[in-house]
Amino acid sequence: MLDRQPPQPAAGQAFATPSAGSRPGRTAPATHPTVQPLPRSKPVRLRVPAISVNAPMTTLDLDKAGALRPPPGDNPNLAGWYGKGPAPGSAGTAVIAGHVDLRTGGPGVFYDLGALAKSDMIEISRADGRTAMFTVDAVEVYDKARFPNKKVYGGSERPELRLITCGGYVKNAGYRSNIVVYATLTAVKPPIGRFLAE
Repeated sequence: MLDRQPPQPAAGQAFATPSAGSRPGRTAPATHPTVQPLPRSKPVRLRVPAISVNAPMTTLDLDKAGALRPPPGDNPNLAGWYGKGPAPGSAGTAVIAGHVDLRTGGPGVFYDLGALAKSDMIEISRADGRTAMFTVDAVEVYDKARFPNKKVYGGSERPELRLITCGGYVKNAGYRSNIVVYATLTAVKPPIGRFLAE
């Protein structure tokens, strides 16, 4: 753990309080135009300009208890995508996790994740050459003991993204919460070679 605390989401970055009659456990509608889902393609690099993230990606799976395994802890600048779920840019909820810090005491790739704000951009380069551009809808923090699995991991007809890391460090107890960034696909950059070929 570093001497300074990682930034935590400001209250104003959370979703607005659900209105009467809305279905529990669902996220709020995106507040910006979305685009059509892309075919499935593996993500290879994650960029979050607002917090200076430019990270290669690895594929994650679940442990025996059904929890998402974190990325390897020996590379501070590595993000992991849950490979058995939707790919970023495809229809559904794609999930990317990263460390907030390392056991060696250095910062992890998502150390500043809690500083993201609504309308910040997230860029994911894919193996098919396209770059999926996501706009942040909300940033929320949840106690690990009351983590809202359905809200975070639930399916969606539109292409959505979740970035997840640890938060709420307590001395001698570790991280007691998770920070979750919710984002929606709002643009797609085509492969550069497409223009060269034309």
